[in-house]
Amino acid sequence: MESMYILVPISLILGAVIIYFFWWSGKTGQFDDLEGPAHRILMDDDNYHEPAGQTQADTAESDD
Repeated sequence: MESMYILVPISLILGAVIIYFFWWSGKTGQFDDLEGPAHRILMDDDNYHEPAGQTQADTAESDD
């Protein structure tokens, strides 16, 4: 029973901290665009990026 004097205030403080951070994240716009990042993953980028310092002529020679 004596542990309840410690556990109840700790749980109330922890609950208040969680509610505060949920409120803060909503106020700063964390939940404004929930679908944008998911669509960006699915979009196929057809641009092939060459490794730095390597040209198409270098890659053609290395394929021989």
